[in-house]
Order: sequence, then C-alpha cells, then structure tokens
Amino acid sequence: MSVIPIDADEGKANSKYERLIAAAKQVPSAVTLVVHPCDESSLRGVCEAASAGIIKPVLVGPEGKIKSVAAKHNLDISRFEIVDAPHSEAAAAKAVELIHAAKGELLMKGSLHTDELMRSVTARANGLRTDRRISHVFAIDVPGYAQTLWITDAAINIFPDLDTKRDIVQNAIDLYVGIGLGEPRVGILSAVETVTSKIPSTIEAAALCKMADRGQITGALLDGPLAFDNAVDPEAARIKGIKSPVAGQAQILLVPDLEAGNMLAKNLTFMAKADSAGIVLGARVPIILTSRADSLRARLASCAISVLYADARRRKATVAAA
Repeated sequence: MSVIPIDADEGKANSKYERLIAAAKQVPSAVTLVVHPCDESSLRGVCEAASAGIIKPVLVGPEGKIKSVAAKHNLDISRFEIVDAPHSEAAAAKAVELIHAAKGELLMKGSLHTDELMRSVTARANGLRTDRRISHVFAIDVPGYAQTLWITDAAINIFPDLDTKRDIVQNAIDLYVGIGLGEPRVGILSAVETVTSKIPSTIEAAALCKMADRGQITGALLDGPLAFDNAVDPEAARIKGIKSPVAGQAQILLVPDLEAGNMLAKNLTFMAKADSAGIVLGARVPIILTSRADSLRARLASCAISVLYADARRRKATVAAA
C-alpha cells in the first residue's frame, strides 16, 4: 500500500495528523504492549486508538489498578488482554520480555516516567538495543504552517557527538521514508548558517552533510548549518542568500542537543499551540512515547506514525525473507 503524503493536502486546517491517522487505518493494526496505563489520559488514548482500529493493545501493569481506573472513567477495556505486573518497573521489564518473546510489535508508554521505561529498553543484558543509537522524533503540527516539522532528538540523547547525530538523523530519515512520505529535506540546525570554530554544532552540521555526500547517511537531502528561520522560511533563506533544495523548506530538523530541541518543541507546543506526536526509534521495536500533556489527537497521531512504521518494517522483513 502507498501511504498518502502528509503534506499533499497542505494548507487545510488539521489535515496533517488526520492524513496519518487515516493512512494507519488502512494497514494491519499492530499488537501494542502498553506499559503501566494507570491514569485516565493514557488509558483513554489506548481505548481511542483501539476503537479506531490502529492498535491491538495488551495492557501490562497492575491489573487491579488498571481496572479501577477504567471503571472510574467509564472506559471499556473488557476486550483487552491484561498482563499483570505489580508496579511500573516490573511492567517495563515484563513488556521488554514480551517483545523478546515476539508477543508484540510496538511498545507504548503509559503513566510511568520515560526514564523508567527506557531503563528496561536500554538494559545491556536483556534490553532492546540494536547497532543503531536509540533516539526520539517529534512530529509537530503547527497551526497555520503547511509542513509537519519532524524534530530530533529532543528527548533521549542529551549532548550527542557526531557519530550519534549520524544515527539520530538516519533514524528520522528511515521513519519518514518508511511511512511513505518520500525523500525528506533535512535541516541541521545551529545558531547561524555559517561554519565557525566558535560554535561546534556548525562544524558537525558541515560534517554530516559531507557524510551524506559519501553515502554514510542515505535517503534524504541534507543542508546545514542552518538557523531555524532560514531552515523553515523561504523568505528568510532568500534574504540570507542561501541557495539549496533544503533551506526554507526543511521537513526534518536535527537540533544541536536535547536542550535546544526540548525548548524548541515546547515553545511550539505552548506558544504556537502545536500538537506534538512522538516516537522512539533505534530499538528492536518502535516505542510510542506520549506525555500527560498530549491531546487525544496527538496520542492518536503517535500511534498512527508507529503503526505505519511497524507495517513498513513488517513488509521489509517479508521481502528480505523471500
């Protein structure tokens, strides 16, 4: 199946997430291990995504508490399997164990802390690590802005070095291409658009572009360093005299470090009233990472992105095995 491009209907209000959600409904739903869904927002998001036919949830956590929350908020979870685990740490460990046993294609964060879930995911002995560094991507829908902005990494890697940034950007590219959105334009952000030894992120941006030239990063057009304005605004890029197929129309934004990315994402969320969906990549399975502040629409979009990517991985594995 060919996924409808998210920006093909650009300009229409609220079209970006809806196109992702609609596309996810057209592919097989994925068995999703939901870790410790013990509050209303996480459990309601699961129920809505299941009702939309996007995921098949398996709830992992304290059975009594999960059922109590569902009853209190009139949420019907009778059709969901529950795997009992006494507390959040045990739930995270059990969910990882179930992934190893091929009992699910996705992980989804419930009401536990992100670092608690990621400790089980990144455990060296029995976690879900791969050869690729684990990273996070925000898919941000800014009202009035035609493009979806895919911002990485604003949640996992604090001060990534050059090799880590290579994995971060490749993870985002693989996601973008995998869910059927075509070849992305990647803007590598810094404070300025010129290379200077005084700002190390500009040197790393230039190095990443050369890595793409030499085939060390594949599947996208890269340009950087770019300041945020001339990465996303064609007029700003024109005024600065930047001529490239990326400047002014970047779709993926690689931030210098977690601090910059986190502030950028939250600025767009709280000041520009954007919705932000999130996914963790680079582990053995995609991980749906939601926040208690996320809207229901953003939670559904996070599920949709992850299910589309799980379907792409499933089809790729089938082809490889043929």
